[in-house]
Amino acid sequence: MLSGFGLPSRQKGMNIQLTDEESRNVAAYRRFHDAVMSRDETVIGAAIDDLVASDATIATPFPTEAAAPETLKRLWAMLLHAFPDLDIRIDQVIAKGDVVVIRDVVTGTNLGDYQGRAPTGRRISYDEIFVLRFLDGQIVQTWGVVDTLAQLRQLGVIAA
Repeated sequence: MLSGFGLPSRQKGMNIQLTDEESRNVAAYRRFHDAVMSRDETVIGAAIDDLVASDATIATPFPTEAAAPETLKRLWAMLLHAFPDLDIRIDQVIAKGDVVVIRDVVTGTNLGDYQGRAPTGRRISYDEIFVLRFLDGQIVQTWGVVDTLAQLRQLGVIAA
């Protein structure tokens, strides 16, 4: 288990060491997160091209028929248009073998169209958990659980 990015946590006095594979996978995720936090679509696109396999499986609440890299590029373009101050605070990173699990909190202000709706100017804050599987330094599968109910309530799309 990791706290933050790659810093071994202590459990019952034991220092948990990462394998080389786990360290590489956490470092790859860190590169992806840093690119997203740049809020620069060119930087994000380059990171996606480098870190996401062209045939990766993306299992998140974002329906699309496009290849994984294109899906992610569209997702980040949409999110950054809708929430230009988007921030993702990492609460926990867990690495085991070829899998990295991330628990984070997303915040932002809705200043652009989002899912066909006009901007609300409202702040949002919601939780996510992502499971990423890596192969040869690239993401080959993702599973995501996003608290879209909290997001939509905070935007006023649905009643609290």
